Amino acid sequence: MKKSGLFVLKLVLFCLLSSVYAEEPIKIGVSLGLTGRYSEMSDMQMKGFKLWEHDINKKGGLLGRKVKVIIHDDKSDPLIAKNIYEDLILKERCDFVFGPYSSQITEAVVPITEKHHYPLLTSGASADRLWQKGYRYVFGVYTPASKYTIGFLELIAANNLNNIAIVYADDIVSIDIAEGAVKWAKRFGLKVVLMKMFKKGTRDLKYIALKVKDSNADALIVCGHLDESIDMRKSLKGIGWYPKVYYASVGAAMQEYYDALGIDANYTFSSSQWEPYTRFPGSREFTDSFIKKYNAMPSYHAATAYAGGQILEAAIKKANSFDRAKIHDILLVMDIITIIGRYGVYTDGMQKRHFNLIIQWQNGKKEIVWPDEIRTARPIFK
Repeated sequence: MKKSGLFVLKLVLFCLLSSVYAEEPIKIGVSLGLTGRYSEMSDMQMKGFKLWEHDINKKGGLLGRKVKVIIHDDKSDPLIAKNIYEDLILKERCDFVFGPYSSQITEAVVPITEKHHYPLLTSGASADRLWQKGYRYVFGVYTPASKYTIGFLELIAANNLNNIAIVYADDIVSIDIAEGAVKWAKRFGLKVVLMKMFKKGTRDLKYIALKVKDSNADALIVCGHLDESIDMRKSLKGIGWYPKVYYASVGAAMQEYYDALGIDANYTFSSSQWEPYTRFPGSREFTDSFIKKYNAMPSYHAATAYAGGQILEAAIKKANSFDRAKIHDILLVMDIITIIGRYGVYTDGMQKRHFNLIIQWQNGKKEIVWPDEIRTARPIFK
């Protein structure tokens, strides 16, 4: 009698513990530069992750378990981010992690995620060198940085503009964008008349602007983030000169760019990983939901974070498991459509199927000007 009673008690306790365990959320950790130089982009990424968390839980979570995205502020500092990812994995016992914002910070944390065999979806980084060091657990979401300018260069080649000046900050993604622009410019038969690097954080770029003017460039490509795109435009105005075509990577695709410059932002070209209301499945719904929740228009940084969630969700469902080794293997071969377009990677994890858009500010509004199939306006050359 005592043995049967003890057995029943153990069975009840086991059922209770199993129930509690089943209710534990799947924890996914990420650090973002919510303060510091990457705050605008990181804030958008945070909102994208949180909206995905809300939507996936509304659908019942992952394999019946709720999802909790744990976000810490790395202050746009690689050293702080490294400590955060150590804690996310070893102390907070997160089941998965997303990559931080910026290639520089991602490069700092990858050795940690590699060491612990955590698949890392880099929904905020695109520097080519992330996939040139033999890492096995890094999966790209963005178009690689070296391919950012392809559509733009195709446009200017088609419009008989020949001389290109390329200036770039000394961070890893800006260098990769610049080196990629040189390679693709040559393929399009364009002439690079100036190639100049400057120290990241330099606010007065008039000395660079003067070098561009003296080079007789038709088009200027500025490789950097938000500050660089704004500061170079201000510096061009400061010397009273403007090229026929002005392109700035990353930052110029954000609303903050126009907010900072007003009408001086018009005619600027940039690359964007996604734009609101594009014709990918779920893109319109995501845009409407984001506006309703945050009273703001999402940038591509928000959409790529949300897409990172969609990719992880699809891999977990396909594996029917939370086993990270199985998820890793599926991420290597999976081919799916997200709100930003197609996901698929090479054997080293570099993104190969997603392509970025080329946008231009026209009359205070961003227009898609490349590729032709989804453009919303024709490009304007001054």
